[in-house]
Amino acid sequence: MRIRNRLKIGGFCRFTRYVQFVIDHPDENTRPEDRNTFYQPNRTITLMNKPVIAIMRPDMHLDSSIAFLRSRSFDVVAAPMIKLIDNRDSNFDGFVARVLAHESDIAIFTSANGIAFTLQKIDRPDRFVQALNRMCVVAIGSKTRKALEKLTISVSLMPESYSSKGIAQMLHGIDGKTVEVVRSAHGDPALIDELEGRLGAVVHETAVYGLALPDDGRQERLITDALAGKIDAFAFTSAMTVRNFMTVARNMGAESGIVDALNEGVVAAIGPPTADALREHGVSVDVVPERFTFEGMIRALEKAMQVQV
Repeated sequence: MRIRNRLKIGGFCRFTRYVQFVIDHPDENTRPEDRNTFYQPNRTITLMNKPVIAIMRPDMHLDSSIAFLRSRSFDVVAAPMIKLIDNRDSNFDGFVARVLAHESDIAIFTSANGIAFTLQKIDRPDRFVQALNRMCVVAIGSKTRKALEKLTISVSLMPESYSSKGIAQMLHGIDGKTVEVVRSAHGDPALIDELEGRLGAVVHETAVYGLALPDDGRQERLITDALAGKIDAFAFTSAMTVRNFMTVARNMGAESGIVDALNEGVVAAIGPPTADALREHGVSVDVVPERFTFEGMIRALEKAMQVQV
């Protein structure tokens, strides 16, 4: 089922489609019901059947994501474009030592994966958790907070905007403080720049896990389905997912075709960095949620596509 070319056909659900134009500051004339997707009028789109959505999350998140989407009246095509691999960089031992010695003031976790990959490398995780609870612990968002609290780690701060930018905007009065940033090997460097440059913190960064491109055949099948017009919506959850998606298409000799396929469907990005990565490849981004979570993105996409749940 293709969406963009099926316009103004009688007897089916119609709705006005919009193009996302504001991320952080919606225009005052934006309709209240559209506040979490920010659009301007563009065209009318008609849906005949259940929309087919492509998701590309890591394997560990696929089953729960598929179940959620099916409960929201989507058919799903799923293939991980990222796999998580353990990483122990040269900064890790120093990070652990400073936390245990109470030499650090703030620990920032930018994903639930970060705390899991941290603790699995530590001989006495209970001592480390106790030491973290004497610090200011920052979680990038609600899922990271839940993962920390499940391990009895108290979370002191969480930004309203679930992003590195949101963390930097939230923190203040940390000049000279020692800050530990725990994340993947592909983290946004802007966070470190803000903490050190604008806020004057002494920052130590450790990459506790890395991201790689899986290669098990599912990736090529998803690209093939997209090229064949079998996918209506695409949900991207990170800039790295975008890059790996495009790498698979390029290796298949289909980079130009996949951009056309994306621009014929409805494209959702979980946040501004992901949206920027898509635009760099010539892809129009239709939906960016106000709350940068998978569930928030899907609900914004439902509103854009008028999916009946």
